[in-house]
Amino acid sequence: MRAAAGKLNRKSKTATALAAFFCLTGSDGVAADIDALYRSDAIVTGTGEINRQIGFRECLREVLVKLSGDPTITDTPGFAAADAKAGSFVASYSYRDRLEGIPIHDEQGTHDLICRYRPAALDPLLKELGRKPWLSPRPGIAMWLAVKDQTRRFVLTRDGSDSPYMVDALEAAAGPHALSAVLPDAAAVIARKPVLDPLPEADPAQLFPFVTRTDSDVPLIGTLVWSDQARGWIARWQMDAGGRRYRWRLSGVSFDDAFRNAMRGAARILSGNGAP
Repeated sequence: MRAAAGKLNRKSKTATALAAFFCLTGSDGVAADIDALYRSDAIVTGTGEINRQIGFRECLREVLVKLSGDPTITDTPGFAAADAKAGSFVASYSYRDRLEGIPIHDEQGTHDLICRYRPAALDPLLKELGRKPWLSPRPGIAMWLAVKDQTRRFVLTRDGSDSPYMVDALEAAAGPHALSAVLPDAAAVIARKPVLDPLPEADPAQLFPFVTRTDSDVPLIGTLVWSDQARGWIARWQMDAGGRRYRWRLSGVSFDDAFRNAMRGAARILSGNGAP
């Protein structure tokens, strides 16, 4: 089976992305939340000037997407000019050796470049790019996902054994947007098994009657079907927010890309920047 197409170096940025998320959902109050939104990181090889400038550009892209909630911000006409002077927006930066405490080997020298920004520097840039900071509390994304691969069909759960790699990939996709994706537990899925069994051939909307929204969670319903013809997964997503129903899809991708697409779409909707 080609489900391995979803494989990536998930541990490479998951830890730092989740660290930012935990800052956002911790008990330190609003100040910690804002600080996390104005911080980003990039993986660089060495600490020299050339690689640092490359890292500054990656950090700027990441922080603008996270802060605005809009992944399309890097496609705006004015972004190229900002990207060319990415280092000028950085208030401070530091390095963390990714292999600290590990015996030296061929990959030694890889670091996390951590950039910190001030609202006074980024907020005017966002305005120039036609966006604004998304500073309100971010809801959890209650994910209900019916999966069909070449041999099985199942609903992805946080404590199940069907596909732990998918659970890891979903967490990695949510972190860069300061979002948290919450999966149902196996017991909740078993209780709904008679209705869920026919999925995912059915429309994702058929899952909605079995998903309840809380004050802090917004349901994101999806189906993920492996297709030999498409040479990858076919993903269909649906979210109800702000009195509207949004639907979007992606075809012929890895499940990592499918989850990144889901989280980007959710962030764009919830930040008020429009449809995915």
